[in-house]
Amino acid sequence: MTAYEQGLPNQVRRTEDGTGWEPDPLVRDERFLAVHVRDKGLVVFSACSHAGVINVLTEARKVFPDLPLFVVMGGLHLSGPGPEKIIPDTVKDLAGFGLRWIIPCHCTGWRAVTALVNAYGAEKVVPGAVGKRFTF
Repeated sequence: MTAYEQGLPNQVRRTEDGTGWEPDPLVRDERFLAVHVRDKGLVVFSACSHAGVINVLTEARKVFPDLPLFVVMGGLHLSGPGPEKIIPDTVKDLAGFGLRWIIPCHCTGWRAVTALVNAYGAEKVVPGAVGKRFTF
């Protein structure tokens, strides 16, 4: 959906017959978990956002049009030479979702976390880590 989020060029998936692998660069079957927190909105958990976190949040908004997006938490897959190119666009476009918190995890990368904190502040961007607890 998002022009600059092009998936992963080397991504593959199992073939329909299960005997081999085929290219899947757009990662059309990206998954996320959305939890409705009463009086707050949706907490969207993304594993690695291989299809792009903006695409993930756009889909969450489409699937749950009557609920505000409250938090996004998970890997934003903005680490490495390819994904780092889209950090500025991603940071800019996250503003359009009205998120209370952005909780970047594992594959987000330090450059993206730094850009997010610089744009939104340490009160809104709280890096996730193993064992860290969040209460909404």
